[in-house]
Amino acid sequence: MTDAGIPADLREAFDAYERAIVANDLDALDAFFAPGPDTLRGDTAGLLVGHDAISGFRSLRGGVPPREIAEVHYRPLATATSDASTDGDVALLMSVSQFRGGGRGLQTQVWQRIDGRWLITAAHVTPRTPPLDRTIWRSVGDPFLQGAWEGPLEGLTVAVKDLFAIAGFRIGAGNPTFLEEARPEKATAPAVADLLRAGASLRGIARTDEFAYSIAGDNAHYGTPPNGAVVGALPGGSSSGPASAVALGHADIALATDTAGSIRVPASYQGLWGLRTTHDLVPRQGMLPLAQSFDTIGWLARDGGTLQRVADWCLSYDGSASTENVYGAAGSDLPWRFVIPEEILDCADASTREGFSRFLAGLAASDDPPSFRAVHTGDLDAGFAAFRTVQGAEAWRNDGEWLRAHPGAVGPAVAERFRVAAQITADEERAARSGLEPIAAHLAELVDGAVMVFPTVPGPAPQRTADVDAVRAATLRMTAPAAIAGLPAISVPLLTIDGAPVGVCLVSRAGTDIALVRLARRLAALSASSRASAPSRTMETP
Repeated sequence: MTDAGIPADLREAFDAYERAIVANDLDALDAFFAPGPDTLRGDTAGLLVGHDAISGFRSLRGGVPPREIAEVHYRPLATATSDASTDGDVALLMSVSQFRGGGRGLQTQVWQRIDGRWLITAAHVTPRTPPLDRTIWRSVGDPFLQGAWEGPLEGLTVAVKDLFAIAGFRIGAGNPTFLEEARPEKATAPAVADLLRAGASLRGIARTDEFAYSIAGDNAHYGTPPNGAVVGALPGGSSSGPASAVALGHADIALATDTAGSIRVPASYQGLWGLRTTHDLVPRQGMLPLAQSFDTIGWLARDGGTLQRVADWCLSYDGSASTENVYGAAGSDLPWRFVIPEEILDCADASTREGFSRFLAGLAASDDPPSFRAVHTGDLDAGFAAFRTVQGAEAWRNDGEWLRAHPGAVGPAVAERFRVAAQITADEERAARSGLEPIAAHLAELVDGAVMVFPTVPGPAPQRTADVDAVRAATLRMTAPAAIAGLPAISVPLLTIDGAPVGVCLVSRAGTDIALVRLARRLAALSASSRASAPSRTMETP
């Protein structure tokens, strides 16, 4: 160990900090980091700025595996100018960790003497190289399964949500007990096979929130996948694993599901393109259901071009072996007319509404301005209550028997949703279904001759330490309408709110999925052009 020249009190502070790390003593760790908004901590996931952000991250991380410090290197960076006080001394420490389970890590810390104590003002951690990030992947390879050697999707890799059948493998549904008892699948789901036949290869099976019954992206058993756009934030669920894999560059495409927003929410949170297809357009054979009246298959990608390639292939007769309808490249383009649903827009936070207004202003001032008009969707609370009732009744029919046989097998939040679902009566379900019919008809009427546009979610991804109940409620009121009507919806990363991505959602009439992706790409190109020419314009929402 090289520690020559380290001041005795600095070495004592370093050793005490290391003991606190191994013991996961959160109070002691907080005290070792300098207070205030300028303290820094970085690792392979990104940079945290400010003591509060660092503290919040640490409260969820858990302790580090057992390790010893193999080396410590010291370099003085600055010396106090006053003989009366040593405050102001600054030093760099770099240390090498040797983990008892194998592997080495590196810690780089800037320490400063403040009020007579050595405190960390900046730190960077390089952890030991993991075999895989188990919060993202259940199984992964390079590739995990090879697709056709040639085809329109050749060279692309796919992260498959752990709800789809892959021949020879089990479906895990985000729950270790369910995975352990599942039988290997005898056939591959058509939605997976279509991608393989086009030349894409599977990178792996990616995590999902338990039974896809969440939109946060956390999992009580496997942890929370990282948000690829916002350090320390929730990734969005239930397609959390595949979305994070795409956002972090581990895969090019995510094959996912969307019941109440499970593609659109993680797309918005992580700055991705995410398409929920028309209900029943993509076959759901070989997919573990949550609520069949709303379950829909779709994809996420980092750019619109890749998403277009996937949609063109999978939603055309040429591409899909099982898609019954054809909405291919020769289909008519959607109208350059947009309707803005005022009740949905009201669910967004003030900063997001302001950003959305600037986005609309840029489009209106462009060389190719679309038309806008405000519309009313009706009572979102009533629609969501009916949606939640039908969703819960179907979810309990699908999974209730297993849950009764395995008490305590699911995490608390998902268990509570199933507990409520188990109480839904047949009369309540019938009444809810009747209530959804006029809502779906009205929404379909709104997009007959126009495309609905609004922020995908209320705002940027919440931090993992945040209370998300209110955010969840507002989010579902924004995402449920497209599910109620079975309409295609795409989230496009067109807003930046407080430095974080927020999607713009476009909803069109049933069966116009490919045209919707084309329209979204046109809108994204126009938005980029308008931002370059008039970044400061604002506009009142029509």
